[in-house]
Amino acid sequence: MSTAPVVDLAGESQGELELPETVFSVIPHATVMHQALVRQLANARQGTHDSKTRTEVSGGGRKPYRQKGTGRARQGSIRAPHYAGGGTVFGPTPRDHSVGMPRKQRRLALRSALSVKAAEGQITILDGIDLEEPRTKVVTGFLQAVDAGRRVLVVLGSHHDALELSARNLPEVRLILAGNVSVRDLLTADTVVMTRDAVEHIAEAWG
Repeated sequence: MSTAPVVDLAGESQGELELPETVFSVIPHATVMHQALVRQLANARQGTHDSKTRTEVSGGGRKPYRQKGTGRARQGSIRAPHYAGGGTVFGPTPRDHSVGMPRKQRRLALRSALSVKAAEGQITILDGIDLEEPRTKVVTGFLQAVDAGRRVLVVLGSHHDALELSARNLPEVRLILAGNVSVRDLLTADTVVMTRDAVEHIAEAWG
């Protein structure tokens, strides 16, 4: 059974919370986690990269000089690839980079990433959000109190406007809802801060 420390917004300890074994105590599957990360990075690509071939660049409609008698190599267009301003050979073209992955493997990858974070003691539970208006100073003080590290992932069970507005101008903090947690977010975070309802939502969704 994995446990995580529970703290309030002031950074003071409020005990510990036992994390659900079905999500936070599975044997990590490194291969599936890697596959899920590669899939997420590939699916984030727009695929709009494009270069023009010799048929698409402008100019070169006529033969630059006559075929024979000049002593030079024969040429048909000044937009051939070996000319400056010519077309590109085997350049990038628009395409779909998306990669598929079975649903069971995606769920296993998320449980594996959560279990790794729990085993390494990098999960902290936030016990309630006593914040009525946006205060970035409060969030900064909380992160310093729990020694959150350079990159912090804050997972909420539901929207909290005051907290979201307080954290949105902190470049080292990424704040998302529990339903949007991804393997990339988990693996790149030094510390994962979750609310109690976020833990319940994750256990219900992926348990």
